[in-house]
Amino acid sequence: MPALIEEGRAKVNLTLRVVGRRVDGFHDLESVVAFADCADRLTLQPGPELSLSMTGPLADACGDTSDNLVLKAARLLGERVVDLEVGHFTLEKVLPVAAGIGGGSADAAAALRLLARLNELALDDSRIMEVALQTGADVPVCVASRACDMTGVGEGLLPLDLPKMPCVLVNPRVPVATKDVFNALGLRHGELLIGATDVMMQASSWPEAGRAVDDWIAALSRGTNDLEAPAARIEPVISDVLSALRDTRDVRLVRMSGSGATCFAVFGTDADAQAAGEQLRAAHPGWWVHAGTLS
Repeated sequence: MPALIEEGRAKVNLTLRVVGRRVDGFHDLESVVAFADCADRLTLQPGPELSLSMTGPLADACGDTSDNLVLKAARLLGERVVDLEVGHFTLEKVLPVAAGIGGGSADAAAALRLLARLNELALDDSRIMEVALQTGADVPVCVASRACDMTGVGEGLLPLDLPKMPCVLVNPRVPVATKDVFNALGLRHGELLIGATDVMMQASSWPEAGRAVDDWIAALSRGTNDLEAPAARIEPVISDVLSALRDTRDVRLVRMSGSGATCFAVFGTDADAQAAGEQLRAAHPGWWVHAGTLS
C-alpha cells in the first residue's frame, strides 16, 4: 500500500486569556487559534509494527523518539480501536520545538488523521477526539487545523471564518517549557481570573464571516496573551523578539503565541510581511523566521 502523508501546520494563538486554574490543576483558557502556512510533514507507511523515525533540520531537537506525541496518540487510539492498522511514521521536523506553536500537537493530530484515513474512521469519531484531548490540550484544535475560538482545556472549539492574514513568525531558538510558564503565572488551584460569562461574551464578539482583515486586526488588538509576561520573565529574549517585530515597517499587530518563545506580527499585505521577514533574517541570522500567512 502506498504511503500516506499529512502536514502538521503551526498553530498560532492570536489571543490567549487565562480564565483560571481548576481544582485539578489544569488551566481553563480562551484563545483565538489560527494556523500558519509552515508545517512539519508526517508520512505513514502501513505495516505490522508501530514505529517512528525523524528527519529534517530540527529532528535532533525532538528528544527521545519513544516520548514523541505521534506515538503516544497512536498507542492511545490503539487502546480504543480493535485491530487498529498502524505502520511506520516518518516525521520531517521543520518547526521549532517547545516554541508555543503546537508543533508536537500538530504532529500528533497529523498522526490521528493518517490513522483515521488508514482505518476508515471519521475525524469526528468520539474515539479520535478523546485521544486527541488525552494526548495534549492543543491536539483537538490541530486535528481540524482550522481557525477556532478554543475554550476550556482545549475541548471547546468554535470555528471562526478568519481571512488570510499576512504574518511573520519568529522564534529565537530558545525552548520554553509550558509548565514553567504556567508556574510563573502563579495561580492557585481553584483560582479564577475572569468569569464564564466574560468568556461567552468574548467568543461572540469576533468578526462574522466575510469581514476584512482590518476588522480582525482591530478585534484582535483588543485582546492579549496572558502568558506573555511570565514567559518573558523566564526567557527575556522574548522581549527582544517582540521589540524587533514592532520595529518592522507597517506592522499592524505584535504578540507572543502560546507559552512562547515564538512571537508573531500581522501585516496588511503579503509584500509587507515578506519585507519584514527579510529584515529580521538579516538582523538576526540565528533566529528562526517564517514569513507567510495565517488562516
